[in-house]
Amino acid sequence: MTTLYGIPNCDTVKRARAWLDEQGVAYSFHDFKKSGVPEAELDRWLVAPGWEALVNRRGTTWRRLDDATRASVVDAASARAVLLANPSLIKRPVVNWGAGRDVTTGFDATGWKSHAL
Repeated sequence: MTTLYGIPNCDTVKRARAWLDEQGVAYSFHDFKKSGVPEAELDRWLVAPGWEALVNRRGTTWRRLDDATRASVVDAASARAVLLANPSLIKRPVVNWGAGRDVTTGFDATGWKSHAL
């Protein structure tokens, strides 16, 4: 089963959910705001697709962090701590395409076609 992780009011998550619905892809939605960040999943995401792909450095949450916190995000361990404290900092959506399949960040309709099969 595909699981989409994110925040329901995020425009990118809305587009991703609409695309999955249009493609007929069954998925469950995990709301970071209501259910938090699943730590075991986060640990896997920090490896693949990697901590650099998970940290959204373009968003307002990143810009609101103080300079010292931003400068401290230099590896998976430091990213983990900041992402757990600030779930909105995770690049959305994160999609686990199912057992033994890739995990992706962000919405890319073209790239997702191979996963949706």
